[in-house]
This record gives sequence, structure tokens and C-alpha cells, in this order.
Amino acid sequence: MAQDWWKGVVIYQIYPRSFQDDDGDGMGDLKGITRRLPHVADLGAEAIWLSPVFTSPMADMGYDVSDYRDIDPTFGTLAEFDALVARAHQLGLKVIIDQVLSHSSDRHPFFQESRLTRDNPKADWYVWADAKPEGSPPNNWQAIFGGPAWSWDVRRRQYYYHQFLPQQPDLNFHNPEVRAWALETLDFWLDRGVDGFRLDAMNHLFHDAQLRDNPPDIRPKSGPDYKPFEMQYPIHSKNRPETVAFTEVMRAHVEKRGPIALLAELGGDHHTSEQLTEYTAPGRLHLAYTNDLMTPAFSAAKVRRSVEGVAQGNPCWSFSNHDVPRHVGRWSGHAVDQDSFAKLTATLLLTLPGAVSLYQGEELGLTNTELSYEELVDPEGLTFWPDNPGRDGCRTPMPWENGAVHGGFSMAETTWLPLRRDHAARAVDVQAGDPDSVLEHYRAVLAYRRKSEALRTGGTEFLDTGEPALAFRRGGTHLCAFNLGTEPVTIDTGSPAKAEIASDGVEVAGTTVTLPGNGFLIAV
Repeated sequence: MAQDWWKGVVIYQIYPRSFQDDDGDGMGDLKGITRRLPHVADLGAEAIWLSPVFTSPMADMGYDVSDYRDIDPTFGTLAEFDALVARAHQLGLKVIIDQVLSHSSDRHPFFQESRLTRDNPKADWYVWADAKPEGSPPNNWQAIFGGPAWSWDVRRRQYYYHQFLPQQPDLNFHNPEVRAWALETLDFWLDRGVDGFRLDAMNHLFHDAQLRDNPPDIRPKSGPDYKPFEMQYPIHSKNRPETVAFTEVMRAHVEKRGPIALLAELGGDHHTSEQLTEYTAPGRLHLAYTNDLMTPAFSAAKVRRSVEGVAQGNPCWSFSNHDVPRHVGRWSGHAVDQDSFAKLTATLLLTLPGAVSLYQGEELGLTNTELSYEELVDPEGLTFWPDNPGRDGCRTPMPWENGAVHGGFSMAETTWLPLRRDHAARAVDVQAGDPDSVLEHYRAVLAYRRKSEALRTGGTEFLDTGEPALAFRRGGTHLCAFNLGTEPVTIDTGSPAKAEIASDGVEVAGTTVTLPGNGFLIAV
């Protein structure tokens, strides 16, 4: 394996509950994923990222882990995991798995022991603090899912810290035993053949040991914040210098095992670009998963600003994932139609500098599913409904076969989330082989990218174009031009261009390129 296989890699994110159900319980499983891996290989992705499959009570759909070294029965067994890894490698796919190290489930044996007394062997494995004299929490830190980030425990008569749900207590990474345990957990999965880790909430790993209050966010705002968490600059509860230092320990540790990649999720706040550059500096993490283009805003200026902001780092770009509304619907105000816009955004994403992560189903041009309150399972949606319906709308099952029960996802009577008819109509079997389909467009652009070192690892130089046009050169050889709007635009590229991949209606005349609404061009 190449030592730097992660450079320019295209990763396909699999949300296990929704990919393929082979045991008939209405939820996806490892056997189902293994059976469907040829789809990922045929698409042209080079790696898979599995969202958590570890033992969990599922308060946050597996991001609350109660056993880091076993598979939840919902998904299967360790033997089935090993079979999945073997099949992926047979197909030429790397395997990246989620690691949720910043916090565990409150049902993890470590936390159950930690909460018993203040002097047991695991007493300092989590973040505990006394109440203030009047009984309030030790500081003003807020939880991302709402309310204070502290919950009272009657056994220890102390507060414990949780940046997410109360069922997700934070591990204390100031404790060297916790850090050693985290590295040993990585070793457990490396021994099973994985090629890398997606490090969930990486910039949440350490907290301020003095438990100082976070200052208020005093930026001008157009309206009230949605959550109390958004009212603060979380400078003491995340993005601590100790976390950056530990990234160097992690990288040195895994690289003893060979070409292993560490991909960090950096939870969004006010300085994403600076953090990405800092976390992926030489000797630190290989890649950082940026959410800078997973926002409601979509414009040429936004894309350029995001890309130029991390030019000194190693980004992994994505437009959609399991935590945000699918981008084809999120940015639908820019769309001529669903297919045209899906092809435009696919081409744009796959020509950006750095690694790329595709979320299952976006190669079909899927939009979010609208769900009723009774259909929700996501704690964020259940808490903030109806203003925020949560994340379930982007987590519904993958449609494989139009006309089959539940789109070929499951033979169960009901599935954990519903698969609607509009998704089934865009199933894999409908689009495969159709040269005009979104799926075949993804395959074509991925194949082109894979053969082009300029698109994988080349430098980027933006052309000055007005909205809604965006254009840049990659590697000094490839021109990439896009119309993010619905009306035709004309740009001057400065030099003649020969089209390699283009949408219908693109016109190239000397140095002039005319792009129809949602038009795109890759040229040399």
C-alpha cells in the first residue's frame, strides 16, 4: 500500500443502520454492507467510512459506546466485521471506522465504576466536579444537544460533564490511563485490519482543567441563537492545546503499524479554517473532515473562501453526511432541476483540492425525507421539533431496487425509518446503465478523477469570476468551471480550453466558456 494513499482519496460514508438489512429486522447490518460493497467499488470510491457499529444502547444511534471492542448485535458479530474488511480489501477498498473517543455511553462499565465512589480505580476516568455552594453546575458550559453540559449524579454527589447527551459522559483525557486506553483501542481494530479512523468530535477531546467559564459570543447576529451552546465561544470546553499535542502522539502511534490514516471531525464553530490547518500540520492528523461546505449558504464566493482558507491544511470535503440535510435539497434554490443540480454539485465536489467524502445515496441525487414527529428517533429532532426536525431525514434507508419491498433495503414488515416512494424511484437499479442518470455521472467523474493526478493532488488557482460562476485550475493543467445559478453565464478563461467532461449546452469558443444554468466543465 502506498504510504500516502489518503492524499486525494475519495471516501464513501456508510451509515450502517440504513445501508442494507440482511437479517430482516428492519435495520442495516454488516452482512448487508458486505453484500453491497461491489456498488461502492463500481462507483469508483477508494475507501469506506463506517459510522459506529460498536456495542451501544443507541441513545445517539451508536455514538454512545458501551463496548469499544465489540460489535453491537444490531449489526452482527466481530467475525462478520472481519469478513467485511476482507471483502472490502478484495475489492480494493480501504476501511475507515468511526472512533468516538471523547465520550462513552453512561452504561459503559468504566462510567458505572467511576460513578460509584470518588476513589475507585476509574474515579478519575471521567470529568467530575463539585457543585457551587448554591448547588448549580461548576461553570457555564452548555451541551450541544441543549441545556447545561453538566448532570448531577446522586451516587458521587457531584456533577459529570457531557458535551452531548447526558447519556454520553466525557472521558477525562487529562488522565494518562485514559490516553493509553484510547491508543490500545485503536490497536484492537488495527489488529483486525482496518486502514484508518474517522475521529468523531476530535476537537472535543480535552477540556480546560481549571473549568473556566466560556466567554459569550459577542458577534453581531441577525436574530436570537437557536441553542444556548451557540451563545458562547467554547474556548475552554473544546479546541484545547492539549488536544493538538495529543494528535502528534496518535499519529506516531498508528504509523508504527504502517500507512494508517487519521481523519478528524472538527466540530464546527468560529475558526474552522484555522483549526483544520493546525490539526493537520506535519506530524499531526492526516486529514480533517471540514463541515464548512455543509451549511445552508451556497455561493461561488463561499466555496472559494472555504478552499483558500485551508490551502495550508489537508481537508476532506463533503457536502452531505449523517448530521446535515442532504445538499441537493438544502441548496435547491440554486437548482434548475434535481438531476442537473446533483450532477453540478458532484462535479464540483470531486474537483476540489484534498480528499472527498461522499455520503451514501448522494450518488442517486437524493434529497431529505420529511418525517412526522411520530417517525423520529433522533434525540436532536425529538428535543427541538418542529423548528429543527433533527437528522433522521438524511438517514433513511438506501434505495436499491424500485418496486421491491422497502426499495430492496429490507424484507421486514417495517424499517427503523421509512423509505419513501420518491427515493425508491431513484433506486440504484433504475439509474445503473442509464447514461443520463446521476449515478452514471458520478461514476464517470470518479473514474476521470482517479486517473488525474492534477485533480487528486494538484494545486489550485482560482479565476476571478462574478457570481454565480466559479472557476479554478487544478495542477496547472485542468480548468474546472461551474455555474451555480439557473441562468446562463459566460466567463473568460484566459486560455483556450478543450472539454473533457461537460454538461449539455456548454459552449467553448477560444478563451470564452458559456455555461447554462447548473452547467459545468472540466477541460484541459
